[in-house]
Amino acid sequence: MGSLKLDHELENDSHMMVNPLDPEEFRRQGHMLIDFIADYYQNIESYKVLSQVEPGYLKKLLPESAPYYPESIETILQDVQKYIIPGITHWQSPNYFAYFPSSGSTAGFLGEILSTGFNVVGFNWMSSPAATELECIVMDWLGEMLMLPKSFLFKGNGGGVLQGTTCEAILCTIAAARDQMLNQCGSEKMEKLVVYGSDQTHSALQKAAQIAGIHTKNFRTIKTTKSNSFGLCPNSLRDTVRADVEAGLVPFFLCATVGTTSTNAIDPIGPLCEVAKDFNVWVHVDAAYAGSACICPEFRHFIDGIEGANSFTLNAHKWFLTTLDCCCLWVTDPSALIKSLSTNPEFLRNKATDSKLVVDYKDWQITLSRRFRAMKLWLVLRSYGVANLRNFLRSHVKMAKLFEELVRNDNRFEVIAPRNFALVCFRVLPWPNNISVANHVEPVNELNKKLLESINESGNVYMSSTVVDGAYIIRCAIGATLTEERHVIRAWKVIQEHADRCFTQQKLV
Repeated sequence: MGSLKLDHELENDSHMMVNPLDPEEFRRQGHMLIDFIADYYQNIESYKVLSQVEPGYLKKLLPESAPYYPESIETILQDVQKYIIPGITHWQSPNYFAYFPSSGSTAGFLGEILSTGFNVVGFNWMSSPAATELECIVMDWLGEMLMLPKSFLFKGNGGGVLQGTTCEAILCTIAAARDQMLNQCGSEKMEKLVVYGSDQTHSALQKAAQIAGIHTKNFRTIKTTKSNSFGLCPNSLRDTVRADVEAGLVPFFLCATVGTTSTNAIDPIGPLCEVAKDFNVWVHVDAAYAGSACICPEFRHFIDGIEGANSFTLNAHKWFLTTLDCCCLWVTDPSALIKSLSTNPEFLRNKATDSKLVVDYKDWQITLSRRFRAMKLWLVLRSYGVANLRNFLRSHVKMAKLFEELVRNDNRFEVIAPRNFALVCFRVLPWPNNISVANHVEPVNELNKKLLESINESGNVYMSSTVVDGAYIIRCAIGATLTEERHVIRAWKVIQEHADRCFTQQKLV
């Protein structure tokens, strides 16, 4: 009986088989999905920005196992609306001001659709020539928009590659710098290699150093100060590197930042590169967020001195209308990456690679397989053009200036760090007129934590925090594609309302 039942099920199942890539069914479902996403954006302001669900909510709502028989796209989209959207923190909401932006756009979405639709696996030139060659072209286009030195472009002796994230890009460059140094001083010096950053450098540097085998005791975090606007001081770097050399260690990698995560601090690239040059240290410049703004002439000076660096990154998926993931990495010496990251098994051998006339991007990254990321960046550059991209960035900076002015006009608040680009760092003080809080750090920090929690729990606005020099700071990062001046003004009113409640609860007014 059991065998007969199984045969019957197999016979029934065979009648249910469908073509997983039927063009007409794709067209029908694709139209439905586009409409669904368009409706989502049309209604996005009605959603609470920060998801209000509890941990484990989804397990209680969905079946314990996958369906045995197919379900319709109509049913699936109903469940997306009912179960998934409530668990989303809406990064594209105009009321999203947390972390850094992840700006989307029609061109970015359509480029992603094309990339996913073609579904090429572009590990080398042969695997899809257009994917490689378009990437080379758009990286030179964007490099020229940034006025990068020719040494960073394919038109010079350098070149660019699209990585997934800054974390990957830093790991690739730190591996290249490591091997370059070990080739000079001998592999036995591995345990003596030292990496440098400031106490404001992104944690991606420390993670990359660990993965690359750098001993944790050889990771240097150089303290910054408010007097230097939390930028890395070249003299402090020189003193630290010199002390390591005198101790018999081998300095080899520095990560300088243009637009740190906490406060958007700017490390002085030129002077830092001069220090690094004296000690033969590779300089990587991380401009993940702020680099996009440097296509505007008025912000280009923030990367002055870049000609002394070895590598440079920005994330087009942050503030450049290109969807996640799309990290742009330029290097002055691609061969350094290739020597560290290449493998050449027989099954990947081909005439194009052997000719040395093509780029094989598998040798510029950690993974072998790679997506056609250049497609979406190409669509963004072509669909909006340099002029509109500059205006998009400038509009957010203008709104950040407005928000900063609103903060300064309320004597209960203070701006805690210089506003660079479109990030405003501020906090509320428990006493009007900015009475000294030096001896009351914890109460002030606790008040700001409660204020931010109250703001975010409302769902009307979402902001994030950081701690710098012992001070708990609220960050307002303006950069969502749909944000307008009215949203910024409304966000400030929400902050003031919640500050009033916090003050009343603590009897501070």
